[in-house]
Amino acid sequence: MLCLMGSLGLGYMVAARQASGAEQTQSSPAALSVKVARPTSAVWPEELSASGWLEAWQEAIISAEVGQIRVTAVNADVGDSVSKGDVLAELSQDRLKNDIAALQASVDSAEAALDKATADADRARQLKGSGSVSDQQIVEYLVNERKAKADLDSAKADLASSKLDLERTRIVAVSDGVISSRSAALGDVVSQGEELFRLIRDNRIEWQAEVPAKQLEKIEVGTPAEIFSPRGTVSGTVRQIAPSASSKNGRVIVYVELSPPKDAPQPTIGMMASGVFRLGESEALSVPSTAIVVADGFSYVFVLDDEGSSKVTRVKVETGRRQDDRVELLGDFPADAEVVQSGGAFLSEGVTVNVVADETETAGQETAQ
Repeated sequence: MLCLMGSLGLGYMVAARQASGAEQTQSSPAALSVKVARPTSAVWPEELSASGWLEAWQEAIISAEVGQIRVTAVNADVGDSVSKGDVLAELSQDRLKNDIAALQASVDSAEAALDKATADADRARQLKGSGSVSDQQIVEYLVNERKAKADLDSAKADLASSKLDLERTRIVAVSDGVISSRSAALGDVVSQGEELFRLIRDNRIEWQAEVPAKQLEKIEVGTPAEIFSPRGTVSGTVRQIAPSASSKNGRVIVYVELSPPKDAPQPTIGMMASGVFRLGESEALSVPSTAIVVADGFSYVFVLDDEGSSKVTRVKVETGRRQDDRVELLGDFPADAEVVQSGGAFLSEGVTVNVVADETETAGQETAQ
């Protein structure tokens, strides 16, 4: 009886251990299923990103050339397109017209004085040597004639200056362009040299991109560029490169002349804009962005140890350009490596994976067959 009970107990213990082992086997984690593919080689555009301010190509300052005169009319405002010679504002002409009338009278008086002095000098020349007029008096008549001519010339110059001031009461645009600033106000008494308007010459806006000096080697005059503004993408070309770098940040200003589409609004000056320089094209070896794993500030990808292996190795990589959902791998990364396409964040060095076929590639092979 005791032997029978011992046999039953031993059998129960063995069965229990076998069941526990089976449970442990069933609960062990399965290998992660992944898709692998080799990097793709294609020609990608080379770009250099930068940022900078949008500024006017040239800004003309239009000021009052006469002073202590009241503004009687303002004909232009900020944002108006104007042509060279358009009247932007008008100043009072009353005082200048009175000055011109007075100066005209001075000219007339000087002409009369010259006529009398000329007649006296002519008589003196005729009587010279006759003894009826002393030499001293003859010299006096001749000097008076010269002085009268000088007085007339001076009076005419003053008159011409006042007439020029009268013309300057019409404040005109010095160039085609767009008004960017207006300080002229109706009824204001302006001083000579006081700024009244600012004008963007020819309505030309440029992007003043700040580029690190070490990245300038591929940029030259004529290099195409694009900026991204709230009003859309605007194309342009490099017009000029500053000859020196900033002492504050070591960056060089690259001046890009913008060419917005016809009838499209110009970008707004005074804004910071980002953009890219189009530097040409070159070959790029790329993988999907999902294949890149970032850890400790570095980028990695997981690759199969060798063909037919199910173990993966973590490889540190240097990334470059991005296009759509792909990332360029720089350096000497092997083009035949089998790279895990996604899920790398769940992998570790030397782990075993279950490689599954890419449905897209499988479908393509079946179609080809």
